[in-house]
Amino acid sequence: MNCPCCSGKLYAECCKPYHTGEKHAPTAEALMRSRFSAFAIPNGEYLMETTLPGKRKYHNKKDLQEWGEINEWVQLEIIRTPALNHVEFKAHYIDQDGNPQVHHEFSVFQKMHDRWYYVSGEFLD
Repeated sequence: MNCPCCSGKLYAECCKPYHTGEKHAPTAEALMRSRFSAFAIPNGEYLMETTLPGKRKYHNKKDLQEWGEINEWVQLEIIRTPALNHVEFKAHYIDQDGNPQVHHEFSVFQKMHDRWYYVSGEFLD
């Protein structure tokens, strides 16, 4: 199967090794891609594990899993990576009512103990 992150690679050669814990994402963009794929699969456990530990209290694994399940994740568009720890992206999806949606976000990531984590995101128009 092609990887949901739109890298053009097979899932097994792209995001799956991150999801299974065989590898850790080497860059913030790779982590962003793997998190998009985790919504598409869905894999709420991975989404929680890749959230900065100090920020996990603001998230809920059940809600992350459910948001992945109720939407159809269509396309990830990386807009720009202006710094090593910043990624602007658009996540295209079809909501539970069948309406196309775009989640446009400028995300901040942090590297800690040789692993990248999602810190926060600013929603854009």
